[in-house]
Amino acid sequence: MSDDFNMSMRKFLKQVGVTSQQAIEEAMREHETAGKAYRVKAVVTIEELDLTHEVTGEIKGQS
Repeated sequence: MSDDFNMSMRKFLKQVGVTSQQAIEEAMREHETAGKAYRVKAVVTIEELDLTHEVTGEIKGQS
């Protein structure tokens, strides 16, 4: 893959990671999360390529 592709991919994924973490942390601060676990799902779509990619997991509340 080209350098331009790799750089644009890394930039996008960094933005997804950073902004997602900020949104999750803010939501966790607004609620009582101690001892709770939350199912989480992230979805990435590229409509022009007919791509839908889902990642699921769990985030545990702060102790």
